[in-house]
Amino acid sequence: MTALAPRSDFPLLARNPELHYLDSAATAQKPAVVLEAIRAFYENDYANPHRGAYALSARATDAYHGARSRIARFVGQPDADCLIFTRGTTESLNMVAAAWGRSHVAGGDEIVVTGLEHHANFVPWQQLARERGASFRIAQVSPEGEIDLEHLLSLIRDRTRVVAFAHVSNALGSITPVAELARQIRSRSDALIVCDGAQAVPHLPVNFDALGVDCYAFSGHKLGGPMGIGALVARRGVLEAMEPYQTGGDMIEFVHDEYSTWNVLPHKLEAGTPNAAGAVGLAAAVEYLHAFGMDRIRAHEQALTAGASARIAALDGARVFGPDPSRRSGVISFALAGIHPHDLATILDDAGICIRAGHHCTQPLMRRLGVAATARASFWVYNDDSDIDALLAALERARTLFGYAGV
Repeated sequence: MTALAPRSDFPLLARNPELHYLDSAATAQKPAVVLEAIRAFYENDYANPHRGAYALSARATDAYHGARSRIARFVGQPDADCLIFTRGTTESLNMVAAAWGRSHVAGGDEIVVTGLEHHANFVPWQQLARERGASFRIAQVSPEGEIDLEHLLSLIRDRTRVVAFAHVSNALGSITPVAELARQIRSRSDALIVCDGAQAVPHLPVNFDALGVDCYAFSGHKLGGPMGIGALVARRGVLEAMEPYQTGGDMIEFVHDEYSTWNVLPHKLEAGTPNAAGAVGLAAAVEYLHAFGMDRIRAHEQALTAGASARIAALDGARVFGPDPSRRSGVISFALAGIHPHDLATILDDAGICIRAGHHCTQPLMRRLGVAATARASFWVYNDDSDIDALLAALERARTLFGYAGV
């Protein structure tokens, strides 16, 4: 299978033709159109948005809010003012836990998360529960590495205030049926439904309006945009109910000597000088992906994942984690008997192959899998069969190096 996007679109890959980049779940390489958009903003339209009464500042403001509207359309949020720019998924989830949670969660309430979560969608809720005296409940993970949906639903009670889960697992690639799960939760509770979409937006068609969740978080750098920019997408009523996460410039309406009042959305939740260049770069990234079509990207990754998973699983002493590739994104988490994942990653690096090794910020999940770490290869639009061939050849060399002779 050939790549969906040519390597020539990505300057780093074009300059390193022997590199096999298989760590897009951590961060994706940047297409030239993103880098060009950022440069053009700095060279042609750069000023502080909102604060200048001159034409250049007006152009910067237009570029910033034009980017917001483009990104909101991409993720299916018809109300662009309900897309709040943040530094990424982690800040978005912390914002909800702090700005909504501290006002709405009290002692005796309950928060439900899952054992599949990235720490960014686990620790903020854990700490909020500790701070507020709420119960913290963890839904089980199935033997296939998916959320046990029946167990999750069984945990929802009258005093459940928050249910948080990932759209796609960063460690295993498991895809959650978000819309159906949200519908089931709604039939039982009025709890806030929070979805971590960091690993979904780069790989699947996402329509926030159809998912039925209250809050959806994602990061720009995982879909080809710059680091340091992401978004919280939420229902207007939820955002209106939030106290400002940070205070300072541009999020105020009026500052009296004794108290202050807050600006309208989205400004109320975007204190300080905005990352306008990051927003412009992220808008260029979603436009780049839109040109391919997210359904095509999903099909491309699924084919690569199915082929690579089968070949890795056929190796003696190999264990592939997670469900069938048809229920996974472009992620393969695996282990080879007798070789620590960190050693394996180092050996593969010598062959020009970039994979991730460790607990992937999912220590609760690793405990449930009974391992300390896994190796993780992840695909995106620029990967093809040559990357899989190189990976398998390097895995065979690693087995030889470690003297694997079977069990």
